[in-house]
Amino acid sequence: MNIKRLLVDFVIVFVVTLLVTAIVTLLWNLAFHRASIIDWGTSFRFAIILGIILTWIETRRSKAK
Repeated sequence: MNIKRLLVDFVIVFVVTLLVTAIVTLLWNLAFHRASIIDWGTSFRFAIILGIILTWIETRRSKAK
């Protein structure tokens, strides 16, 4: 797997995770705290962690084939 494909996979996972987590924290705060606040810290942490882990898993999976 080349570095370009690795970075593209990371960016895709990062963006999707960031958007989903931002929406979930917004809905959570609207439902339970009556405030329209997005928890960006949590969103970025999840996006970075899942971006690294899922990209690493996909790299290992493609090497095994």
